[in-house]
Amino acid sequence: MALVLFNTMTGRKEPFAPREPGVVRMYVCGPTVYNYIHIGNGRAAVAFDVIRRWLQFRGFEVIYVHNYTDIDDKIIRVARETGETVRAIAERFIAAYEEDLAALGVLEPTHRPRVTEHIGPIVDLIRRLIERGVAYVRDGDVYFRVQKFPEYGKLSKQPIDRLLAGARVEIDAAKEHPLDFALWKRSEGDVAWDSPWGAGRPGWHIECSAMSMHYLGATLDIHGGGQDLIFPHHENEIAQSEAATGVTFARYWLHNGHVTVDEEKMSKSLGNVVLVRDVVREYGGRALRFFYLNTHYRQPLRFHREAIASARSAVERLDGAVAALNHALPGSVPGEAPAALLEALRAIEADFTAAMDDDFNTPEALTAMFALVRTAHAVARDPGRTRGAVEAVLARFRRLDAVLGLLSAAEDVAPADVLALVAEREAARRARDFARADALRAEIRARGYAVEDTPEGPRLKRVSRS
Repeated sequence: MALVLFNTMTGRKEPFAPREPGVVRMYVCGPTVYNYIHIGNGRAAVAFDVIRRWLQFRGFEVIYVHNYTDIDDKIIRVARETGETVRAIAERFIAAYEEDLAALGVLEPTHRPRVTEHIGPIVDLIRRLIERGVAYVRDGDVYFRVQKFPEYGKLSKQPIDRLLAGARVEIDAAKEHPLDFALWKRSEGDVAWDSPWGAGRPGWHIECSAMSMHYLGATLDIHGGGQDLIFPHHENEIAQSEAATGVTFARYWLHNGHVTVDEEKMSKSLGNVVLVRDVVREYGGRALRFFYLNTHYRQPLRFHREAIASARSAVERLDGAVAALNHALPGSVPGEAPAALLEALRAIEADFTAAMDDDFNTPEALTAMFALVRTAHAVARDPGRTRGAVEAVLARFRRLDAVLGLLSAAEDVAPADVLALVAEREAARRARDFARADALRAEIRARGYAVEDTPEGPRLKRVSRS
């Protein structure tokens, strides 16, 4: 089965083929670094991390660019309120962002450019737009002429007149048309750079076009981001990029769905903004990552505590299966994996692959992963298991988790001494030595873990040592 993905531009699933065989050039809009990221930002980071991982699993070289907006009105406002410099604000929240993404198991991108380090390419792109007559200067500001780009609105599927009627357009007498947007903003002091039009700083939209083309060329294979970026940000990126180059800016557009809290969109006015680091502190990064992946990336996702707690339990089931295999390995008899087991493992991976090839359907991929969990426990409980059988299942876990990133994320499984006690307790239970099993349960709890007996085998959960 070929990999297909949903292209926002065409509104349908399409077979994926990069422009250059074997190489995928992907750009995903990063954060404006003026605050800690919320769970909506975290969802986008995890969604495109898994997409990148799957492309690599399928054998592509992926050049992945994920930017930082480190100069913006919001950052300037925070700097004025706190008395810090714009640079200090940006550095602090870049460090926090990278800490949060590490907790979520997100791999480092190929390039993570900052706007302030790419003023030259931004100025060059604006100059090209002015020379082509699709941008104009007004008292040190530079604007893009939307009406000079006839295809404006093709991503959001709205003509200019309808976009104008439905958009909250900033009133600005300097603009030739209300939908024209800023490429360069007149500015002074430590938030300004020299340009042919005077001191200033880039507009929000131009930065992504300039940085993506700087690293990936005039045409990207995949451009991604949240659904909230379709208009105006991605629409404006298309307009300014294609007006400058005359070629298609991005061949596939991918957008992840919104995250709501109690069915309300997150907003400061409602007081319902949930930060990634707060959820990670309470439930762990892998639980939040599983929560994201248990819903298809394009679908809306409702955040609630019960779902996160359930996700944490699911991750513990994965840990338990791997732990059972690791402890079964030393007592296994020499020998290869049985042919029937190898066939079952191939069938599980085939289901996993079919799910991921169908527009990165992670919920179905997780279903395959838990089929692997059941297989793991069956092998671990088999008194006649071979070493080859255990190693084959462990290898399949590692292979599929390279895509999902659930076992290899920041948190560790229980230490070896605790896992040894779990294995000893399980042996006591099978021998119906329940007094010994209860004593071992107490010892396990004293070390900070509770053991739960399930049809699939014992499952551990962190608890307070007290």
